[in-house]
Amino acid sequence: MNTKTLVKINDVPIQVVEGNAQTLIPLKPICEAIGVDFDSQRQKLRDDDFLNSVAVLNTATGGDGKQYEMLCLPYEFVFGWLFTINPKNVKEEAREAVSRYRIECYRALYRHFTEQTDYLQEKQDLIDEKVDRYQEIQIEFKTAKDRLARAKEELNRARAFSFDDWKAKALQGKLEFSEFQTV
Repeated sequence: MNTKTLVKINDVPIQVVEGNAQTLIPLKPICEAIGVDFDSQRQKLRDDDFLNSVAVLNTATGGDGKQYEMLCLPYEFVFGWLFTINPKNVKEEAREAVSRYRIECYRALYRHFTEQTDYLQEKQDLIDEKVDRYQEIQIEFKTAKDRLARAKEELNRARAFSFDDWKAKALQGKLEFSEFQTV
């Protein structure tokens, strides 16, 4: 297992332990960085069925550079544990950062659980808009198709209008070329 700095909490670098296909983060340095009582956090972990099942004791490097046996959580669960820390229980200079972190967690959870609903609503709105436009174009197309058919009919009648037809209408005084004009 090797250690390296992967995260900073309240501007304090936290050494993490990598090995066995898992990254572990010791909790005591985080508690010290934000000024929360480590013993109460350890008890909180023991009382939490899930976090207790994933927490492990592992050798990690302390702030003094020495190796210690430390309570660690897998990296993927540290953010959830941090979310449970009440800003009232941390040192004054860390309260604002812990509060901001919790707000971001609430927002991330909201986005995670509502993204699909938002997507489905946006998609349905788009489909409704496109259906309306499609129906408008269908009506416009039908109207244009009817006008085109009438225009073709009038063109064909004008083409078929013979000299004899013209002469007969002229004799009756009914000659009106307007009947060949498209409306």
